[in-house]
Amino acid sequence: MTTFVHAGMLLAKPGEEPRAKQTIAIENGRVASVVAGFTQAKSGDELIDLSDHFVLPGLIDCHVHLTGEFGPHHKMDIVEESPASIALHAARHARVTLEAGFTTVRDLGDIGGAGDAIFALRNAVAKGFVVGPRIFAAGSIISPTGGHGITCGYRDDINLLFDPTGRGDGVDGCRLAVRKQVSRGADFIKFVATGGVLTDTATGTGQQFFADEYDAIVATARMLGRKTTAHAHGADGMKAALKAGVDGIEHGTFMDEEVIATMRKQGVFYVPTAIAGITVAEYATSGNFLPPAIRDKALAVGPQIIDTLRHGHDAGLKIAFGTDSAVSPHGLNAREFQLMVQAGMTAMEAIAAATVTASEHIGQAAQLGTIEPGKAADLIATASSPLDDIAELMKVAFVMRDGKTYKTPRAA
Repeated sequence: MTTFVHAGMLLAKPGEEPRAKQTIAIENGRVASVVAGFTQAKSGDELIDLSDHFVLPGLIDCHVHLTGEFGPHHKMDIVEESPASIALHAARHARVTLEAGFTTVRDLGDIGGAGDAIFALRNAVAKGFVVGPRIFAAGSIISPTGGHGITCGYRDDINLLFDPTGRGDGVDGCRLAVRKQVSRGADFIKFVATGGVLTDTATGTGQQFFADEYDAIVATARMLGRKTTAHAHGADGMKAALKAGVDGIEHGTFMDEEVIATMRKQGVFYVPTAIAGITVAEYATSGNFLPPAIRDKALAVGPQIIDTLRHGHDAGLKIAFGTDSAVSPHGLNAREFQLMVQAGMTAMEAIAAATVTASEHIGQAAQLGTIEPGKAADLIATASSPLDDIAELMKVAFVMRDGKTYKTPRAA
């Protein structure tokens, strides 16, 4: 059976102009052809009428954490929820993410106590057992003892219960931590180049590994065929990670001109996660549940992140879309688009960051990112053009992944 999709307006390749009245033919979960006009379906074929909608490629979020969601009860959830319960919650997060128009995500770190939930979820989605986006998973974040991503803020014996497989101290420890993630099934390796906001320790947002440890992480990952990306706020940690050869920088809050020049020279991708910075700043100013160490870091990082994105965009960095969802609620990923536009990106540039550039960043440009023959049939649609109003992407009406429809426009 062939599925024909009639698109009133089609943005097949973000960065190029959309075209009116196009037909997408889909066979075996792949795009077979894209032609002008509305091709009539034959008997036995399927027709999906989006002739009054704007169609574009499925969106890609390069930074999520499906196994958790931050909030007032997050600290207790980690010790009260079983790995099985966490996996079920992750399945819900996956569904709402897909329904929001994100057909592919990169999960950059399982939450304390999650066990192998993210790998089980990735595999279950791939087999069609669970509804969700295509998932590429990093497993545990590589972090030093006391570093960001390590469970902190509990009694010592409770902390040890959640000792992650990504803990790495010294060159040998870092090599082992990377190898453990690959043995668990990691598609990428993520490490903490600097401190982070939501770890309950007053360790700042600067460098957290030594230079030889960065080198060991990146070299081991590369040896095992894995790309690396670095959580990074402080410029010192970014410089060390870039010197080691990291492929991507997440957040990049306090990057300076040297960091920007090096990223451009080395072709390193920048994933801003502006929504994460804005969200933690909102929590710090309107909520009362953040411990002092987290609140102080949130107030330092949050207000800076939009300005950094603006500067990075003006400097010509390769920007890939990512949200750090879990910090913000899952399913609201598209709010990031509005922040990108606020920072000076055009709507087209923001959409390209979540399609063309994101697919390049995760090494899937041959399969994803555009609507072209031979690529995965990942399509979404909005009622009006997001090029005119980027907020339209908060109201995705239609979602297809691998040729299967998961969301259809509601009847008037």
